[in-house]
Amino acid sequence: MDTRVLSGEKIALLQGGAGSERPVSMKSAESVAVVLAEAGAEVIPVDVLDENFVLPEGTTLGYIMIHGTFGEDGQLQSILEKRGIPFTGAGVESSRLAFDKVASKIRFAEAGVPTPEFEIIDVASGEAPSFAAPFVVKPPQEGSSVGVHVVKTQDEAATAIADAGKYADKLLVEAFVEGRELTVGILDDVALPVVEIQPQEGFYDMTNKYPWMGGGGSSEYTCPAEIGEEATKKVQEAALAAHRALGCEVYSRVDILLPESGEPMVLEANTIPGMTESSLLPKSAAAAGIPFGELCARIAQLSKSLRSPRQTHA
Repeated sequence: MDTRVLSGEKIALLQGGAGSERPVSMKSAESVAVVLAEAGAEVIPVDVLDENFVLPEGTTLGYIMIHGTFGEDGQLQSILEKRGIPFTGAGVESSRLAFDKVASKIRFAEAGVPTPEFEIIDVASGEAPSFAAPFVVKPPQEGSSVGVHVVKTQDEAATAIADAGKYADKLLVEAFVEGRELTVGILDDVALPVVEIQPQEGFYDMTNKYPWMGGGGSSEYTCPAEIGEEATKKVQEAALAAHRALGCEVYSRVDILLPESGEPMVLEANTIPGMTESSLLPKSAAAAGIPFGELCARIAQLSKSLRSPRQTHA
């Protein structure tokens, strides 16, 4: 790759956000800023706390590195679209759809994407899950496994629902699927090598995802995952089907469980996956021969090609 492929670009690196994933966003942006500058871009970090953020005059691309609320949910994308500023990754509607776990699960079911059985419960009305334990409780619009609980016995249900209910009135309840934890990066409508995730203990939550945050957890990763050629193909096909069902543009990362039956189960798609030193999309890309700097530059180039600016100022 030409090391100066982004020469002439003035990139506003949109980072931070006010949500629970702010520390991860700042860490991701720190890593991305270095390689974008090495690719020739002028990079200006912009800490986004609400809709009143100011972009530098002459911005040619908004590079979104805000995970979770006001980053992946379509709000920021809508503002940039109205301002006529091209931005990276998924568009307004695909971001909204992918960020909403309930809406995306419904879309998966409609599109024939394999996914665990699910239901929606109304916490405010005291509705209880119809699933027998074990099952999984998830707030519909949080990232990085925030508020997610694996309920192993019925005795754990009330506490899990109460905690998840802090984030939303309606919760997604999924049938628990025992299987290997996998994730697949998608770049330019191509499935990258599969990553297997093996948390030190429990499931792949914030503690195990980001040990540098001081939570004490850790995980091991294998890429390419040692699951055999046939299973690899099935997992990549399921990931690509999920990416396409949601209409995701440019890139995403799709989380999948692989039970002993060998039939993959899609959990969700992340439209702005982490870009820290422990993040999975960079691992997947590296296994495909795409170094971190090239990955970030390609995301910028593909996004810019997709969205021609109507104007080049904020």
